Amino acid sequence: MLIRSFVGRIQKGLSLWPARSYFNKHHATTAVPDDVMEGYFAVLAINGDETRRFIVGLDYLTDPAFLGLLDQAQEEYGFRQQGTLAVPCRPQELQKILDGRKA
Repeated sequence: MLIRSFVGRIQKGLSLWPARSYFNKHHATTAVPDDVMEGYFAVLAINGDETRRFIVGLDYLTDPAFLGLLDQAQEEYGFRQQGTLAVPCRPQELQKILDGRKA
C-alpha cells in the first residue's frame, strides 16, 4: 500500500534528517522551530483560506484517522511536498482527530 511507504519515508526522514524545513508565509527555511520537539512534526491543515498549524506526535503516523488525512494529502499534493506537511482538511477536523486519541 502506498500510504505505508509514505509513512515509512516520513518516519525515516524525521529520524535521520537533522534540520527539517517548516512553513513560513514567505519561504521555507531549514531551521527547526522551538515548538517542534524531538518526536514531533508540524502539520498544516488547509481548507481554502482557512489554515492552522499543529504540532503532532510521531505516534499519529499509525492512527487510522490521521493516515486517512495522509491519503488525502497524497491525492491532493502528491509525495513531493516540501517544508511542513500539509493536509487538505478543515483545521477543526484535524483537531478532532488529535483530541480523539487523548480521550
